[in-house]
Amino acid sequence: MQKRLLLALGAAVVLSGVLVALPASAAEPDSAAGRYGWGEPIAAGSDEFDYGSETEPAVPDQEKWSLAGGGVDQCWPGHAGNGQRCDRNTRVVGGVLRQTGEAKGDSGWLASHFGQQYGRWEARVRSQAVGENNGRQYHPLLILWPDSDRWPEDGEYDYLENGAPGEDCAEAFIHYPHDADAPVQQEHAQLCGVDLSQWHNIAVEWTPDHVKGFVDGEEWFSFSGGANDVRDCIQCAPSMHQTIQLDNFYGDDLQPAVYEVDWARVYAL
Repeated sequence: MQKRLLLALGAAVVLSGVLVALPASAAEPDSAAGRYGWGEPIAAGSDEFDYGSETEPAVPDQEKWSLAGGGVDQCWPGHAGNGQRCDRNTRVVGGVLRQTGEAKGDSGWLASHFGQQYGRWEARVRSQAVGENNGRQYHPLLILWPDSDRWPEDGEYDYLENGAPGEDCAEAFIHYPHDADAPVQQEHAQLCGVDLSQWHNIAVEWTPDHVKGFVDGEEWFSFSGGANDVRDCIQCAPSMHQTIQLDNFYGDDLQPAVYEVDWARVYAL
C-alpha cells in the first residue's frame, strides 16, 4: 500500500493536457497533522504498519506495542469479561493493521508502549461488519488510556468509540479523571455524515487547556475545564498511551467484524 504525507503547498492537476490549478481548499491535507503543522511523528509511538502480508501476517512490532494476553498466541478476558482479547486477532497484513472480531466473541486489542502527558495522536482507520446483522455488534475504538491503569481516577479519552463497525456517525466519549465511587463522568461527541466503512483520519489533541478531536483534519469536538467536587478538569489526566480495540459488549454470538488501521502516529505539542 502506498502511503503519502500530503503537503499544503498548493496543487495542480493535468486535464486533457492542460494544467489546471486547484483551489486552496482542495489542496489542504486531510489529516490534522498536515493541516495544523504538527511536525514529525515520534518514532517510538508511531507505526506505519509497512510490514507483513496477506500470505504471511506479522505480529505487531513488539518494541512499540503490547500484545493481547501479554504475548504471541495468548489471550486474556475481553471487555467486562465478554469473550477474549487474543493476540492472534491482531495482525499486520499487507501494510495495514487488521483486528478481527469473531462470532464466538474473541477479538483484537493492542496498546502502545509510548506514553506522554499532553500531545497529539492520529490514526487512519476503517471498519466493517462481515456477517449477518444480529444486533450484537463489535465496538471499534481509539483510546488514550492512563499509563497508571487507574480508571476512572486518571481519566480515559475514547476519541473514537462506535457502537458498530462502519457506522455513518463518528462518536467520542471523553472521560474526566474522577472519584471511583462517583457515577461515570464524561462528555459525548457525535459527528454524522462520516462513513466509517471508508478510510478516515481520526485525531485527538490534548493540551493543558483542552481536549480536541478531528476527523480528516476538521475539528469536531473541544472540551475544557469542568472540575467539580467529584472530578478534576477534563484535560487534567496524567500520562496516557494509545490503545486500538475491537470491543465485545455482548459475550458471544456476535456479528463478525474487521477493524483496520493504515497507520498510527504520535506527535509532541
